[in-house]
Amino acid sequence: MNSDWFKGLNVISVSKMSPGQTGLVYSVLLSPDQLLDAVKRLNDTGCFIEDISGVDAADGFMVVYHFDHFTSPGRVALRVLAPHDKPEVPTISGVFSGADWHERECHDFYGVVFIDHPNMTPLLLPDDADFHPLVKEEGKRKRISELINPGDVIVKSPEFDAIFSPQPVDGAASDDKGAAEAGAQKAAGSSSEA
Repeated sequence: MNSDWFKGLNVISVSKMSPGQTGLVYSVLLSPDQLLDAVKRLNDTGCFIEDISGVDAADGFMVVYHFDHFTSPGRVALRVLAPHDKPEVPTISGVFSGADWHERECHDFYGVVFIDHPNMTPLLLPDDADFHPLVKEEGKRKRISELINPGDVIVKSPEFDAIFSPQPVDGAASDDKGAAEAGAQKAAGSSSEA
């Protein structure tokens, strides 16, 4: 897949990945306010959405979108980090209608709210469910930097360094809210232009 689609996009990072190891060609970490621009660009290149999933990490909820292309294969992951105290991401169902049920499933499991979604009713849980089964307990979450390989980073912003900074030397737990949530708050606020 050609990399021109992300040029000029405000991102936290763009990484070239090893398809043999990760199944991806590119991984792009961006703030929620940049998601729709990135998704529209992928749609314009002829990509389709494969799936949407979530990860409950110490840094916040990471929503992961996988895209591919039929004639120019090259899987791309868009990763968006939303803080635990305000897990909101814009819906992409207006661009990719197939995202509708993926977003509803992610909401069921993690409680992520997809802003402007046309039908946020539960997909798998009962209508009166007051829980999200894949949300981890405090103290059980790992940092994003412990969960994913950043790949060969070709563009990065200061928010990337906050998210992927080394663990504090004093032995602080990997779910230290101070460092982790700071990364999510920064990711939700600003980014760097690719």
